[in-house]
Amino acid sequence: MSATADHAEERTNPAARLGFEPGQVVQEIGYDDADVDQDLREGIESIIGQELVDEEYDDVADAVVLWFRDEDGDLTDALVDAIGFLDDGGNIWLLTPKTGRDGYIEPSDIQDAAQTAGLSQTKSISVAKDWSGTRLAAPKR
Repeated sequence: MSATADHAEERTNPAARLGFEPGQVVQEIGYDDADVDQDLREGIESIIGQELVDEEYDDVADAVVLWFRDEDGDLTDALVDAIGFLDDGGNIWLLTPKTGRDGYIEPSDIQDAAQTAGLSQTKSISVAKDWSGTRLAAPKR
């Protein structure tokens, strides 16, 4: 694919910037049909070529998408739990509401929780109208 085609896909599919690849198993945690971004979810599914698996999935995943809001509890605990779902070398995309939205989480709180959970923060981007994404790399096992 050309660089021009890559940029075109990023404009039409916001999930293209997240680095998912065809055939990956992506587990989704924290889904709430009231506030998640359906276009982003569908974009991820379009790239990987299958549906996202839910919290009941009983095998390891290549990546985890964790929707998390301030009122969802302890972020460190949620991240530690998410690590357990990952295959070695997998990433967690932590999706949190943007500044000014209900459930917003301070970037410093995300960084503290990630460090406590043993994760490395590698990238933060706007992933949807109301959501920011932070890519967290899991430690090698």
